[in-house]
Amino acid sequence: MQKESKLGLKELIAIGVGGMIGGGIFSVMGLAVGITGNAAPFAFLLGGLLALIMGYSYVKLAVAFHTDGASFTYLEQAFPKQKFIGAITGWIVIVGYIGTLALYAFTFGAYGAELLGESDGIVRQMLSVGIVLFFMMINLIGTKTLGKTEDLIVYGKIILLGLLAFAGMKSIEADQMTPVFDHGFISVFMAAALVFVAYEGFQLITNGVCETEDPKKNIARGIYGSIAIVTLIYVILSVVAVGSLSEAELVAAEEYALAVAAEPSMGNAGRVLVSIAALLATASAINATMFGASRMMAEMAVEHEMPRAFSFRNRETVPWLAVVTLTILTVLFTYFGGLELIASFSSMTFLLVSLAVNIANYKLRHKTGGNSYYIILGSILLLFTIGTLMTYLIRE
Repeated sequence: MQKESKLGLKELIAIGVGGMIGGGIFSVMGLAVGITGNAAPFAFLLGGLLALIMGYSYVKLAVAFHTDGASFTYLEQAFPKQKFIGAITGWIVIVGYIGTLALYAFTFGAYGAELLGESDGIVRQMLSVGIVLFFMMINLIGTKTLGKTEDLIVYGKIILLGLLAFAGMKSIEADQMTPVFDHGFISVFMAAALVFVAYEGFQLITNGVCETEDPKKNIARGIYGSIAIVTLIYVILSVVAVGSLSEAELVAAEEYALAVAAEPSMGNAGRVLVSIAALLATASAINATMFGASRMMAEMAVEHEMPRAFSFRNRETVPWLAVVTLTILTVLFTYFGGLELIASFSSMTFLLVSLAVNIANYKLRHKTGGNSYYIILGSILLLFTIGTLMTYLIRE
């Protein structure tokens, strides 16, 4: 059966940006400021550079191995005699995706309830469940509808965040941002490790390689382009936040830190706009994550590493049972876990998986054409970041 319309560069960037600018930036801004103070923008910049370095291995492997299985397939190819390595990695990625889907759904419900002026937890829960069910339907309809929906949401979100950043620049006070490294230089690395969850999502592009138009060219452009766009947005927004409000105010605001940061320049309208941007951000992230995770589950099912039923596809070639299962588990996970725990868990999960992908690229470099020096550099940085995050968690 012939597949639907292919995903172009515009759709790939939308999926990458949509996957990254989800609940992450809205949830972890307060955490980042609490760890590294005025140097929060450097933490987000460092996180973006790390994502670009990791993106190199994903690009090389995705083009060399034309499969929706992504990290699962790469590790199977790298360790053909140790099948369990790819299987374990695949399961870890899926569990990580379910955790981030739950974070996005929770954040959507929280901002939606605040926008409606409702403090009742039931309203938040209904909104969280409703948005997951809505995007389950969007995903089941097919790739073309999913891609167009993601375009509309993501580019609308970018415009809103751009307006907020531009308006917020007017309220920045230089004195508010000095001294820059008020929590010490090493705290920047700790914050970057924790907020890495805000960059989790560019990998979703590789899960759609089989449905991509001219993947050899567009996969690389999609991954590098989306990471660059997201890094720029994060750095500007963190500069606005740190330059507009005190550390105490931002930390106290927790997941509403960006909404509070918009008030000095735009008043209540800024808070409303951030809430709307948060709704768009979390919605697009749910859409993109559900797309990528379901394709990986289907590929794992074909390789007999998950129940075969997850490979069943409907007329639109969508792995429908995988989508429905993700939805059910996400709804259940939405009720569990605190913000810091979920952020730390998700960051650690994808840092470990990215390290495994880097190792796979090194082993398969003769097939992927990967540069050994880039791969080794990426692995060293990943190990350092993982160690930094573990140090932070132990201290806490």
